[in-house]
Amino acid sequence: MKIEILPANVANMIAAGEVVQGPSSVVKEMMENSVDAGATSVSVIISDAGRTLIRIIDNGSGMSREDALTCFERHATSKISRPEDLESILTYGFRGEALASIAAVSEVTLKTRRREDETGTCIEYADSKLLSVSETASAAGADFSVRNLFYNVPARRKFLKSDASEFRKILSEFNRIALTHPELSLRLVHNDRDVHNLPPAQSLKMRIADLMGKEPAKELVSISTETSVLCMSGFIGKPENAKKVQPNQFFFVNGRFFRSAYLHKAVMRAYEGLVAQGTSPSYFLYIKCDPGTVDVNIHPSKTEVKFEEEQVVFQIVYAGVKEALGKNSFVNSIDFDVEGVPEIPVFNPRDNTQVRMPQIKTDPDYNPFKNYDSSPHPDFGRLFDDSQAVSSEDVMVVGGKYIISKVRDGIQVTNIVRARERILYSRMIQSVAMGEIFSQAMVYPVEVETGKHAVSLIEEYSGLLLEAGFDIRPFGETSVAVYGQPSGYGSDKETVSDTVSELVASLDESAGELRSSIISNIAVRLSHTAALADKSVPNRSEARALIGQLEGCEDAATSPYSGKRCYSVIQAADMEKLLVK
Repeated sequence: MKIEILPANVANMIAAGEVVQGPSSVVKEMMENSVDAGATSVSVIISDAGRTLIRIIDNGSGMSREDALTCFERHATSKISRPEDLESILTYGFRGEALASIAAVSEVTLKTRRREDETGTCIEYADSKLLSVSETASAAGADFSVRNLFYNVPARRKFLKSDASEFRKILSEFNRIALTHPELSLRLVHNDRDVHNLPPAQSLKMRIADLMGKEPAKELVSISTETSVLCMSGFIGKPENAKKVQPNQFFFVNGRFFRSAYLHKAVMRAYEGLVAQGTSPSYFLYIKCDPGTVDVNIHPSKTEVKFEEEQVVFQIVYAGVKEALGKNSFVNSIDFDVEGVPEIPVFNPRDNTQVRMPQIKTDPDYNPFKNYDSSPHPDFGRLFDDSQAVSSEDVMVVGGKYIISKVRDGIQVTNIVRARERILYSRMIQSVAMGEIFSQAMVYPVEVETGKHAVSLIEEYSGLLLEAGFDIRPFGETSVAVYGQPSGYGSDKETVSDTVSELVASLDESAGELRSSIISNIAVRLSHTAALADKSVPNRSEARALIGQLEGCEDAATSPYSGKRCYSVIQAADMEKLLVK
């Protein structure tokens, strides 16, 4: 077969697969272009979660006719011209791939005008082909309209998720820009409804409050660290407010959002011993460093970065968060400030200075779990209500954690928590399948502040949640109201809030999957939470009943949550091996 050069439009479609993964990718690229163009006001107008229309309007510098035509060519950029420029990137865009990729898989109209020009330019593109170019009356700045995304790539369009799911991704990209640039006026409209209309914020903390809600913002404390390697500032959440579902975790470097499981570990290590197991804190951490010490050219999405000295950055993040926690144990206001914060000394690879961790002053009386009560959780009905009267002489409970029971030619060791997880999981799955879970109305609806991301999830899956017995409805932009839940769940606000957090975590993990998978994920999380919360130690009769109920479960051998074994059998022949000297 002869080797041939791909046509330009086909090459652009292939490139678009890297750059344009969905509507949110278009929003990200276009908003970043607006910021790079010096805009102070950006409006994002969306229809049908970006399937039919994505429109970005800004008041930036605009483009001349020549530049407007050139910007649709691959590798056309004003940000770099030499290899050395890659080492000092402070702008968002620099590859010159975004517009060419977008124009390859959609119908694009660009209207733009510079302030010094009397008239603007209107350009229409589709399938990487220039359809028209003309003069037009236009406001200063740029107005991009992207219609019918993936209209010429049916396979890509087919695999877009639901409108609610795709719009959540758009909202995430919008929030990241908003958090990076509190000085900008930003507006987000979806299907003719204002989702966000953010005026310029006087401070980062005010922007966080505008986006995430005033109550979550009040529970943040400031962090500020200056070293010879980098500077870090921002806000972190109080340990007692750590949640099982925590969407508000952000890293930024030189004004660019990035993901880092490695640095997340640094944050979590700083919180070690301060947050309940399975929970994590919120954080908004902004790193500033020499652009030459961080590589942002790892992936077209630019959400992955590589630091020159990752271990040093890890130590700075860890020490900075640890220091802030030590100083702010009793902070009640986001405006708290501490004078004379010492510089955190770290190893600087450029001058070989020595590593020295700071001494952290903490209050020995501080208890981050003072408001954490894990007792009021659902029991899905008593585990032992249906047990038969059987002899309990062949079982014993050891250490409150294990049941030792006789089996043929050996003994069985059963983990009580894992057994309860499996039983509770099986009961919930069976009850949902048979339609036996009913929503019990609350005396008064309980309002829970969750953030817009969670509200969107709950709104999308409200019908499925109702099948599982949860009547939860949006209550404003950042809160939900719980009107009903299955019997056995605690109705106090803290317990209801924990339950909602578990449900949101389940939906977030399995969004877009089959109904059965989502129900299963919900059951896994709720059964795990309930089993951990049940601190009761079964007597012998209850222990025997527990084993009997476990034996009646499908997949009884393993926990649905961890996959670890619920029980293990030690054969008589193996016991002697345990006693060998």
